[in-house]
Amino acid sequence: MRAVLAAPPPTLLVVAKEPVPGRVKTRLTPPYTPEQAAALAEAALADTLRTLSAVPAGRRILVLDGSPGRWLPPGWEVVPQPAGGLDVRLAAAFAGASAGGTSAPALLVGMDTPQIAARTLAEPLSAARRQGVDAWYGPAADGGFWALGLARPTPETAARLLVGLPMSTPHTGAALEERLARAGLVVGRLPVLRDVDTAEDAARVAALAPAGRFAARWRELGDAGAAAAGTTAAAAGTQAEAAGR
Repeated sequence: MRAVLAAPPPTLLVVAKEPVPGRVKTRLTPPYTPEQAAALAEAALADTLRTLSAVPAGRRILVLDGSPGRWLPPGWEVVPQPAGGLDVRLAAAFAGASAGGTSAPALLVGMDTPQIAARTLAEPLSAARRQGVDAWYGPAADGGFWALGLARPTPETAARLLVGLPMSTPHTGAALEERLARAGLVVGRLPVLRDVDTAEDAARVAALAPAGRFAARWRELGDAGAAAAGTTAAAAGTQAEAAGR
């Protein structure tokens, strides 16, 4: 009981890009325009930050590529992403969280899962539940991962797990699990969640969290997105017909 009471609250990390048209959610275009895709990305980021604001934490850090906007809620520190590939930037986020010799666990999520619920993280990160757990792993439906946590984050551990990890492939999550196992870590598994990468993903995620900003923005853009999809399909059909002449 004494150890539970003395356990430090976790550090929450969100790694994100500033939602600028043409720089975020490019796989949503088409059917969406770059501006519409950026609007969906902004809503996803706002939902993620708002949800994590409700998770008990000692620090909340947004590791941002770009500049913060009105979507940033109070209580968040903002630090810039370093240069390098995504693997290097994720490892650096953990290294930053452990600076100063803190013994607090750290959990990192991206901006692609606006359907996440606060209890999904609050329960496993609670002092009572995290006893004996070395890491947390949240698999994504596309074969990647949406969350990674370390009970004792150090730059060395983060680098060993993340640097050189093949990113954005159907096998990224499996490769990370293999590294966690080789490191001998006791892993707490989080639920499988769907990242928002494609228009189909956006529709499914909006249905899972209909009360969020992401779902509201998706509904606002629904007609425009459908129209864009129809235009794209019609153009493809015209090209195919021309090719067949």
